[in-house]
Amino acid sequence: MTGGPWHSDTAPPVRMTRTPQAWRSLGIALTGVLFVSATLALVLTAGGFDVGTAGAALLRGAAGSPDAVFSATLVRAVPLILAGLAVAIAFQAGILNIGAEGQLLAGAAAATATALALEPSLGRGALVMGLLASGIAGGAWAAVPAWLRRRFGVLEVISTIMMNFIALYAVGFLVRGPLQEASRIYPQSPTIPEAARLPLLLPGTRLHVGFALALVAVAIAWYVLRHTAAGFRVRVVGASPSAAASAGRLNVPAVTMRAFLVSGLLAGVAGGVEVHGVTYALYDNLSPGYGYTAIAVALLGGLQPPYVLASGIFFGALEAGAAAMQRDAGVPLMLVWVIEALIILAIVAGQVVNARRRLMSVEAGA
Repeated sequence: MTGGPWHSDTAPPVRMTRTPQAWRSLGIALTGVLFVSATLALVLTAGGFDVGTAGAALLRGAAGSPDAVFSATLVRAVPLILAGLAVAIAFQAGILNIGAEGQLLAGAAAATATALALEPSLGRGALVMGLLASGIAGGAWAAVPAWLRRRFGVLEVISTIMMNFIALYAVGFLVRGPLQEASRIYPQSPTIPEAARLPLLLPGTRLHVGFALALVAVAIAWYVLRHTAAGFRVRVVGASPSAAASAGRLNVPAVTMRAFLVSGLLAGVAGGVEVHGVTYALYDNLSPGYGYTAIAVALLGGLQPPYVLASGIFFGALEAGAAAMQRDAGVPLMLVWVIEALIILAIVAGQVVNARRRLMSVEAGA
């Protein structure tokens, strides 16, 4: 045998089709957008709200002006894109990483502590070190459930959810203890210095360089998953671990471990970007559920990085518009969370139906 495990003297290399998967992902995304719109209208009607007034407020808040787009929608989209990308990579490898929220919070805490400690001596370098620390912390937070899965077979769905709660309470401890601001009145850290903040991408708006970092992350993830051996291994393991191990001679535990760590790293960077670019401090409820919304972002994007980017911007617009609906039309913000939960349920149900149809087709062919 020559040319590595995917080549032999008698068989051509295995190739995975791309175009059908891309169109399928696009179809999922478009269907999801239509589903969101229809469901939002139904929920507003059931709640006794005027759909026209609420819809107009949503559009104004999300895209009614350049300020709404660049200072609200895209700013809210940045952590959703990065965390959604983290979830998508994990899911592509067959890992149900529900812990992006905890990994994001771990990254935010590490970025804050690093920036506060290093800014006096490093100046602008504290920004770079803070973002690096956020990625390392997110990866370390994901390493715990990854190790539990590999060593003891613990389901990552359970362990990652538990790690979310640990991160939440750990942040609460930090902002009331070691990282609390000097007056000891407010449950938050000191504000990070100007030198440790992300520069604005567009002057006069709140859009920071973190959006450009998110675009770069999406481009790299797309290239790696589609055009490298490492990405091919991730997709093969996610499609069928047993086939990857027996036919492909892949080290499945090693592939899943690496994918788990990369997923945690990206979610941690999402927390670091939020601290360095938006909040400038660590405090309770720093994340309004970005890590959980990221699951919907990844699923609506069909787990494909380009569509995750579009899905993240869409959810950023939805959340920016929801704030305007609450302000201008009296619509509770909770209704948007209901919509996001319904999106996840609808997509999962659709995947189950498709899987059953494929199984029935195979059985009928046999």
